[in-house]
Amino acid sequence: MKNYGEIFENNAVLILEDGSKFYGKSIGVEGISNGEIVFNTSITGYQEILTDPSYKNQIITFTYPHIGNVGINKKDEESLSIHVKGLIIREISPIASNQRSEKTLKKYLKENKILTITNIDTRKLTRKIRSKGSQKGYIICLKKLPKFKNYKDIKKFKKVFWSKKKNKKNIKKKEIKNINTNKKTQKKKKNHILIYDFGVKKNIIKILVKKNCKVTVVQKNTNLKKILSLNPDGIILSNGPGDPRNYTKSIYNVKKLLKYEIPIFGICLGHQILALSNKAKIKKMKFGHHGSNHPVQNIHTKKIFITVQNHNFVIDKKNLKKNIKITYLSLFDKTIQGIKILKKPFFSFQGHPESNPGPNDIKFLFDDFIKLINKKNKIKKRKKCLKQKV
Repeated sequence: MKNYGEIFENNAVLILEDGSKFYGKSIGVEGISNGEIVFNTSITGYQEILTDPSYKNQIITFTYPHIGNVGINKKDEESLSIHVKGLIIREISPIASNQRSEKTLKKYLKENKILTITNIDTRKLTRKIRSKGSQKGYIICLKKLPKFKNYKDIKKFKKVFWSKKKNKKNIKKKEIKNINTNKKTQKKKKNHILIYDFGVKKNIIKILVKKNCKVTVVQKNTNLKKILSLNPDGIILSNGPGDPRNYTKSIYNVKKLLKYEIPIFGICLGHQILALSNKAKIKKMKFGHHGSNHPVQNIHTKKIFITVQNHNFVIDKKNLKKNIKITYLSLFDKTIQGIKILKKPFFSFQGHPESNPGPNDIKFLFDDFIKLINKKNKIKKRKKCLKQKV
């Protein structure tokens, strides 16, 4: 494996909470960052992964050894900022060879001040996480690395380090707004889809707009009264970061929403929130699912799909309520990947059906959602016609 002098500028170290140390090189951004370390098995789509809000407060390890060869472009961003706390790469490409490329990955990371450690044994790190489970860690990138006796010493050093950084800038993260800003185009849209924004990815919105839907994005804690005033035909509970059990206000609002039988489609975190709203339990996984090569199976049809996954929590199979039907299972570990609420127009999927990055196998779930909405709309029209006749 070649080392490129122009890339590896400063010293860097990754220190895990169990005391393990991995020494490498930085890309030139100095600082200290900590977060939960997860490994992602995707071969492509590193830009989409970096800008996925579901990775907030996490440090990503790419298992694929060579990252950055196709560069960076604005069109492939899934949100308007990078959400990861740090990046771990075996080797970063010194060039970008792609007609769509606007800049190199190295330049992109430096512009956004993302701490990145390269030239470490990512295979060894991945095997450690798989055997011991996910754990927190620090990336430290400095010209002169101090010696730390234990993991707790780093917290003290971090406070002193940042207090000396007088010119440290706070990067404001922009949120995704309502896509349909043109009133004329809004009138032509067929179905009105409301998205609860827990960290929605751009491609989810793009897919809905392409399917002739009017899309409104609301904050994660928007109350029932506001939701009903917007008169949506369907509701999507989006993907997002963290432990779903901490979204208590959102779970409360969704519980109330369930009485109105507006079609609901939960994605990733939204899948877990739909389950919690129906009295299911959530448990943390040993090291989670992160990558674009995860096989899942439809229990009814027995068909297998390759999907994009990014989650550390999963629905607990124990003591599931009778109204919750399991629709998909992971072929890696048999964890729940999809559910349907019986006698209600609600369903959800654990993976990322918008498939950015990744295969398009499960993208049809958006079509299923729209079919569900159209079916409900037809029933409403029939009821109105019957009332008028009476």
